Amino acid sequence: MTKRRVCVLTGTRAEYGLLFWLMKEIYASKDLELQIVVTGMHLSSEFGRTYQQIEEDGFMINKKVEMLLSSDTEVGITKSMGVGMIGFADAFSELNPDLLVVLGDRFEVFVAVSSAMISKIPVAHIHGGELTEGLIDESIRHSITKMSHLHFTATEEYSRRVIQLGEQPNRVFNFGGPGIDNINRLPLLMRDKFEESIDFQLGIKNLLITFHSVTLENSTAEEQFNNLLQVLDEQQDTHLIFTKSNADTHGRIINKMIDNYVSMNSNKATAFTSLGQLRYISAIPLMDGVVGNSSSGIHEVPSFKVPTINIGDRQRGRIQANSVIDCNPSVKSIRSAFATMYSETFQKKLIGVVNPYGEGGSSEKICNTISTFPLDGILKKSFYNLDYK
Repeated sequence: MTKRRVCVLTGTRAEYGLLFWLMKEIYASKDLELQIVVTGMHLSSEFGRTYQQIEEDGFMINKKVEMLLSSDTEVGITKSMGVGMIGFADAFSELNPDLLVVLGDRFEVFVAVSSAMISKIPVAHIHGGELTEGLIDESIRHSITKMSHLHFTATEEYSRRVIQLGEQPNRVFNFGGPGIDNINRLPLLMRDKFEESIDFQLGIKNLLITFHSVTLENSTAEEQFNNLLQVLDEQQDTHLIFTKSNADTHGRIINKMIDNYVSMNSNKATAFTSLGQLRYISAIPLMDGVVGNSSSGIHEVPSFKVPTINIGDRQRGRIQANSVIDCNPSVKSIRSAFATMYSETFQKKLIGVVNPYGEGGSSEKICNTISTFPLDGILKKSFYNLDYK
């Protein structure tokens, strides 16, 4: 029997971390042939050439699609999308996959799915139906949903939202967040091994910080990140681990500020373009809190019953565990969030935290579904109307 060719697209370190176990499952499947297309930040020296990690993990990359220009302005990213469209057209024509698997809501994914649509390649989309009202990713995510044919959501509410967008219920599967599989399946590093791996000693208190620009706001990145740095400077006996911003609009501003801060505070702070999934996940249980506006603070961190301080609007709208503290990007609000995090009342509440994104196992379930779901005629979609009566 001919194996079903499944092409997995990845453009960022974080996205690859979420796809890792699914890629493992596909590779091991007797019914599927894994294809890998790498693009975006993976291929950039500025962002750590993280495609090398994919190869070190034993995967063969079938195609590299260069699309990232050396500009994080609106014009630069738009031009990057145009370059990507050309590259994906060639890649998909050569690989001729039976199914394209994508995750999330980044502009690289939008371009790849647009190309697949024109090439008549069915698309399976992971993490659809979510809200991030401060980001252009919100529109991108829902657009990807409408160009996709199988949907793997992380909660029932997100499933309902995908169906509300007109997708057929029998093509929508709530299997939870695939990031939980990393927590369950990776052999996490103990404190001493983690410190050795990052060449940095943890302190009495420790924070993991990831802050991205908010793409639907104009020129706020520098001001907001400055406010965060001011409050971080007020924390006593606290060591700081920064992971750098993505190739979003104005992300380079944040990364330059991180470099400047670490150079002046090397006794208590360190920074990484990419920690990699093992070191990142290993860091979380060693932290007093995870700070910033990364989706990992919403999706994965609650499984460790570790607090998340979620700053600003980047993740606004996502379902959250009780371990997440929302605040505005002002000094006063961030300072108040830290006071809440360290309070005895909040610390006691952490004991009963349940992660709404599940307990793991989604990678295996997604693999089983894409192995068996009939693809004949799947490209012709009929709009599912909700019954309003």
